[in-house]
Amino acid sequence: MFSQALTIRTLSLLMLFGLFSSIGGCSTWMSGGFKDPDVSLVKVEVIRAKLLEQQFVLRFRIDNPNSMSLPVRGLDYRVHLNEVKLAEGETNTWFTVPAHGHHVFDVPVRTNLWRHLRQIVKLLERPEEPIRYRLEGQVKTGLMFGRSVHMSRNGEIIPGDFIPE
Repeated sequence: MFSQALTIRTLSLLMLFGLFSSIGGCSTWMSGGFKDPDVSLVKVEVIRAKLLEQQFVLRFRIDNPNSMSLPVRGLDYRVHLNEVKLAEGETNTWFTVPAHGHHVFDVPVRTNLWRHLRQIVKLLERPEEPIRYRLEGQVKTGLMFGRSVHMSRNGEIIPGDFIPE
């Protein structure tokens, strides 16, 4: 009986020690040693464009500046064109970005731009003029102790570059 209780205590202590030693790697996420990953929108691919529904694929790239791999649990995003909301949503795709590496992933998007058709047609009347875009959101990182990293990008696209002649 005493031997069995000692074995259970020893096993419990070993498991507790293992848990605490594995959490030590997460301490850089909580301390100042963690550098936020860089998230960028690499490409917007039109899959299907019908009158009431448009399907796109947003291609994102995450660069990890840290010396340890970075688990990613998902992404919340909003994409605007000249203040017109193109898409908004979240993805719960899990992947790991290697240390000092990058990972590219695609997010399928469905939207209905019908209510913004006038504004979009007006933007496309002069295809040589740039259109501003804004990407905002959060990248959910970590395993047990998650951290949300805010992202915000602004830029311009020229519609004429994407319209076939």
